[in-house]
Amino acid sequence: MTSPVRRAGVFATLSTLVLAVPLAGIEVATAIAAVVLLGAFLVTDGPLFELAAYPGDYEDRRLYGLITFVLAAVALGLVAFNTSMSTAILVGTVLLVGYGNLAERLVRSRSENDVLAVTAFCLVATVAAALGQIVTLLALSGEPGTAAATATIESALPSVLFLAASGALLAALLRDVFLIYDDPVVMLSAGFLLWLLAELDPGLGTPDIVIALAITALLGYVSYALETASIAGMITGVLLGLLTIVLGGYAWFAVLIAFFGIGGLSTKFRYGRKEELGVAEDNNGARGSGNVLGNAAVAIAAVLGYAASLAGLLPVTADLFLFAFAGSVATAMSDTLSSEVGSVFETPRLITTLEPVEPGTDGGVTWQGEVAGLAGATIVGGLSYLLFPAVGGLGAAIIVAAGFVGMTVDSLLGATLEGSLLGNQGVNFLATLSGAVVCALLLVMFSGVVLS
Repeated sequence: MTSPVRRAGVFATLSTLVLAVPLAGIEVATAIAAVVLLGAFLVTDGPLFELAAYPGDYEDRRLYGLITFVLAAVALGLVAFNTSMSTAILVGTVLLVGYGNLAERLVRSRSENDVLAVTAFCLVATVAAALGQIVTLLALSGEPGTAAATATIESALPSVLFLAASGALLAALLRDVFLIYDDPVVMLSAGFLLWLLAELDPGLGTPDIVIALAITALLGYVSYALETASIAGMITGVLLGLLTIVLGGYAWFAVLIAFFGIGGLSTKFRYGRKEELGVAEDNNGARGSGNVLGNAAVAIAAVLGYAASLAGLLPVTADLFLFAFAGSVATAMSDTLSSEVGSVFETPRLITTLEPVEPGTDGGVTWQGEVAGLAGATIVGGLSYLLFPAVGGLGAAIIVAAGFVGMTVDSLLGATLEGSLLGNQGVNFLATLSGAVVCALLLVMFSGVVLS
């Protein structure tokens, strides 16, 4: 067994101690955490040190990785608010990081397939988080083994599964993109996301959530296999797709996946010519997590706002978030098609001065790209008209207009701020935000109703 696998086994075993919180009480759990922390400070050499040490721990002969892992779990425990669901999230989060990491390390010790390793992490982390939440809810029900306890678990199971899968996907994304060894930050990030999601009612049963997860995972893998998304982009897409289906519905997901599908394929449009001109996307056109988040972060925020509105957490009509969502996706679609189609023409003009510029210049536009962008916004407007009864003909026109405005804002930001104050993903985010805001404002102008 390799050293990383042994270390992962130690951390998985230690993560199991979090079950002391619901099973033995907070006092016992606190004492266990204190003992582990003391041991981590005192052990500076020998077999125990070798078992738990990360490569960076050897310089100071201190188990910093273990210390921060325990402190992260303690920090989550301090904000658990002593409610059953919050405690269940604490337990599930610690277990998903510990056992997900072990599963990934075991796979990597036998295979170099990155997709297989990520899949192992997500599956085992989801199962560990779900079981941890169920054990916690049963232990805190006061009547484990009774019919009442069983009914409680059955009613909570959709939320448990949704939270477990969402936390596993976020943890896998953070580990793949930023923080391969920084499990404490992964743990804290996943825990806080799950506490936020726990306030929102999934509105779906357990079979529906399993189906939603299967659909998003399949489409995510297809995007990776077609080289329209990197592994990080695939994980990001699956997470965003799951949140969209569970908190919004399949109609919302259809609009979002239309952007990912058409936008991803548009990167392949005359790709050889784009390479000749030096404007082709890196990685053979595969979109990474930064690109996915830059284009879809506002849309997902709108989905969360929609769910919060339906749950009574926000005094704003849910339709406002629906239009914000559609406006942001219309902007992303419009901008992507404009860039990918317009970039193959050799006579772009800077949007601020209309002077000819080199292909690929930030803020450079072509009439062909503008037409393609308008077509992209129209696709989203048309889908919204077909899928959302609240949109109607006027609403579809508003969405198309907002998408075109957002695309124009993207070009203006590219010509003025990109490269000096903003990166490409920052420009994408602000452009989609502008599309969402314009769409919502136009809705308010024509409906006059914002507060529920």
